[in-house]
Amino acid sequence: MGMSASQARFLGLTARKTNVEYEGQQVNQQRTSLANESANFYNDLLGMTVPVPPSVDDYTKTVYTFEDGALTNEITSLIAQADGFYTVSYLSKWQEDFTPVAAASTIITEINNGASYAVGTHELRVLGSLDPSIEDPEDQQKKQVEELAWKALLEEKYNNGEECDWFVRYVTNTETGKETPFFYKVTDVQNAEYDDKTGQSLSNINGYSIGSAQRVEEFKAIQGCKVEKDTSGRFISISIPDANGVMIEYPLTTNTETDQEAYQDAMNEYEHEKYLYDQAIQDINAKIEIVQAEDKNLELRLKQLDTEQDAIQTEMDAVQKVIEKNVESTFKTFG
Repeated sequence: MGMSASQARFLGLTARKTNVEYEGQQVNQQRTSLANESANFYNDLLGMTVPVPPSVDDYTKTVYTFEDGALTNEITSLIAQADGFYTVSYLSKWQEDFTPVAAASTIITEINNGASYAVGTHELRVLGSLDPSIEDPEDQQKKQVEELAWKALLEEKYNNGEECDWFVRYVTNTETGKETPFFYKVTDVQNAEYDDKTGQSLSNINGYSIGSAQRVEEFKAIQGCKVEKDTSGRFISISIPDANGVMIEYPLTTNTETDQEAYQDAMNEYEHEKYLYDQAIQDINAKIEIVQAEDKNLELRLKQLDTEQDAIQTEMDAVQKVIEKNVESTFKTFG
């Protein structure tokens, strides 16, 4: 190989080596960028809050109750005062019989364009009017008095105390022979829409009856109450002053109540948050796998460049020796 050819070859190898080094720098820069991206993903993982399932204890409370005859009283507030007494609030609950209650709604039939109404074959009668099935005047009077009392109760509970008319029908229990009254507000019946052919109401009409219902009355901020505790600090009795200031002591019953609906709502919320958390984890892991695969390819390319650079350097060393020999032989010739 002549000197000119050796010089040209050396310059070509130098250019190739420079290109390989530049590409290697580019690969390293890409790997650094991927490393930063991967670090950001891991930081996102570390910054995520792991959902915590709700504890049933958070939805469970201790309830103190005491009995006063037929009344069951539940303490809602118990506040200690500086003088050693307590301010107490409680709910008094009892079962009230012979009171208006909601009954099943029903289809009502209009007869003669609203001249009368019926449920099935039972024609409705205005509550408190004469009952044609009763012949004895004394029994008729008793019936009217009873129905007028029901009317007053219905108006108080379902019509804001304002007077209104009601329809009534009686259903006889085949086993006991006892009659159960069912009531319908006259305005609800008259204002309903009816089928022109069948005369039946296009929707069910609300019905009411006489039954049992739980009543609740709240007593707030009763001053001057005393409580007694056991060795564990749990309340075992309470003394409440009556209207004359006489302290009446009641033993307390301790129960624990869990708000199952609230707990289930919290559990459903936890399941939703857990699903979103797991989904986010999967998404981030998938992105990390993509980054790792790209980095692996770049690593392989960098090894190829290292091998290529070593080969170029070896060839450059060989060409360098040839050039040195050419220079040495040339100087000897002209020496």
